[in-house]
Amino acid sequence: MAPPPAPAGNHVYGTVVLVPARNEEVGIFTALDSLAGQTRRPDLIVIVVNNSTDRTMEYAQQFATAPGSPPTVVLNLANNPHKKAGALNHGLRYLQGLVGGRLTNQVKHVLVMDADTELHPRFIERAGHVIASDPELGGVSAACLGRTGLWRNPWQRYLLGMQIIEYGRAANSRYRHDVHTMSGAGSFYRAEALQSLIDWRGEVFWEDHSNLVEDYETTLALKESGWKVTANQLCIAYTDLMPTLRELIQQRERWTRGTVDTLRGRGVTRFTWHSIATLFLGLLGAAYLLGFSSVQAAEWAVSGFQFSWVLWVLTGFWMIYPALRVTNLGWKAMLVEAALVPELVFNVVRVYWLLSSLVKSYMTRVSSWK
Repeated sequence: MAPPPAPAGNHVYGTVVLVPARNEEVGIFTALDSLAGQTRRPDLIVIVVNNSTDRTMEYAQQFATAPGSPPTVVLNLANNPHKKAGALNHGLRYLQGLVGGRLTNQVKHVLVMDADTELHPRFIERAGHVIASDPELGGVSAACLGRTGLWRNPWQRYLLGMQIIEYGRAANSRYRHDVHTMSGAGSFYRAEALQSLIDWRGEVFWEDHSNLVEDYETTLALKESGWKVTANQLCIAYTDLMPTLRELIQQRERWTRGTVDTLRGRGVTRFTWHSIATLFLGLLGAAYLLGFSSVQAAEWAVSGFQFSWVLWVLTGFWMIYPALRVTNLGWKAMLVEAALVPELVFNVVRVYWLLSSLVKSYMTRVSSWK
């Protein structure tokens, strides 16, 4: 482990970065280099190597000792039963010990980022401006964009391209509406807000074997504690995409199932109703997609193909509205959305992981993801 930087007197850490890393030897240098290249460099980086079996620890230590790297500490949590939440809390406990017990003593902001993420060079600078604009803001979430150019064949080009569009559409809209969840790819917290969670329940990130979405649960906890959270379209985090259909479904089932589990535990509140309504509308959309398609196919099978004016209007809407939602991604993305078929196929996959997540939440035990 790199020697911990000792604070001198009342030294204040403007921004401390926590990076939980589990088997991230492929991308950890990219993530850490993006921190070193920030226009407002972090005062301290704490890397928590979490249940890793590859060379993540070795690479993290190389970065920590490299000339020009920001002050960096590497912690090894070899036997962590509490997944990412346990790794993050371990890093926060180290930070508490460093500053005398309370984060508010000498820490202003804590940035949490995944080890497979690359931050825009001005992320910390911009997030700092946003959080300073409102003393009630507890956190600023990144706008996540998918990395491009990683495909190796036409199927991967389609699969990754649809994820890029999906992330871009969410990034374009989430800062205008209620933030469902602070992004694990990049979340910039006010230290005071995190300390309030520690005072309330003893930990920031809920350590429970069934907690698959620690970022969402923490977002709810912040709101329940009276803090506001927001997102900003200029605080950009570039994140890895799933290269195969199997990995994509596994990832989305974990996210969706974890969200459903959390909502079931909390029930309907003023902080959860929006997420519950979103899931319900997703189910209605799935029923509409399957029902309308089945009815149209049956009618055409009996009476032959007939393109009514109602279908013309619906088709026009389905082409124009999705295209307008991805204007931030350029004309190619708009053409893909206007073509209907690519998005329709991806929607079928989306319906599958939504329904399978609901079934698993009610019918199966939690996964063993670490």
